[in-house]
Amino acid sequence: MKEERSAGTILFIEESSGILFLLLHYPSGHWDFVKGKIENGETLLQTVLREVKEETGISDVQFVKGFEERIEYNYRRSDRLIHKQVIFFLAKTNTKKVKLSYEHIDFVWLNFDEAMKKVTYKNARHILQKANALVYKA
Repeated sequence: MKEERSAGTILFIEESSGILFLLLHYPSGHWDFVKGKIENGETLLQTVLREVKEETGISDVQFVKGFEERIEYNYRRSDRLIHKQVIFFLAKTNTKKVKLSYEHIDFVWLNFDEAMKKVTYKNARHILQKANALVYKA
């Protein structure tokens, strides 16, 4: 089984109406957070900054200390089984305008309850719950 490692972020913006989380719509149909493969020589946080910029056009990203969550899953690419580990960080932005890359077909900023309904995978909902708890604790 091939091993892959990626890094990503639960990106949020604070508005007068409350906290909104960014979800991306992937071509395979699921809704998830910004994430991508770690390139040679990159740290996890450098990967996140690059992926946020590439996938959303957003460059003002401030990481929230005390949040680093890992998920693992298996998926099939062609005829090969891949074991993937993704390390997620929590980050705030002041930029609501998103310029999607070719990697995604849509995006949405949602409050916690709406995001919990929209995000596709159970492990992503679990991480979103932890992120939301930290955002409102800070």
